[in-house]
Amino acid sequence: MATIVIPFRPNGKQRLARAAPGLARAMLVDVLAACEPVARTVIAGAEGGQGPAVQAALVGLEGPVAIVNADLPCAQPEDVERLLAETPPFGLALVPAADGTTNALALSAPHLFAPLYGPGSAERFLARAERLEVPAAVASIPHLAEDVDELADLERLEGSLGAHTAAALDALRAGLPR
Repeated sequence: MATIVIPFRPNGKQRLARAAPGLARAMLVDVLAACEPVARTVIAGAEGGQGPAVQAALVGLEGPVAIVNADLPCAQPEDVERLLAETPPFGLALVPAADGTTNALALSAPHLFAPLYGPGSAERFLARAERLEVPAAVASIPHLAEDVDELADLERLEGSLGAHTAAALDALRAGLPR
């Protein structure tokens, strides 16, 4: 049975938090709505950043695991199912962001994880798979490829946002002077 880990820091996404308090939590709720129907889902919120938080959440887990970032408010259950399905046996699959970071990662087993997040992480995860001599796949899953780093991203994705994120965006707009 798979487990899904969602890294989340309540004070993360500083640029967005200043502009739209509560937006990060709304995106998290939408990502949870995409993940919970698929498999057991845990939120990783340990101190020290995304990598250490995920590493801590993986302790004691067995079987396949997916790591889906909390800033993917367009994600749907079928996207998460597809990520897990595209994971090669004894390997990993990832969905890179446009900037080369990693939005979602699926592993056939937790021991394949290493805390490699940050700029260029997609290439680092793939290089690690090569060093470990395990198969790796780059999954093209549009709703998992679309992360939100700034308000312009929300506006660009508006028609695909989850309900909670869309409501937070509407509330933000209602509070802005016209």
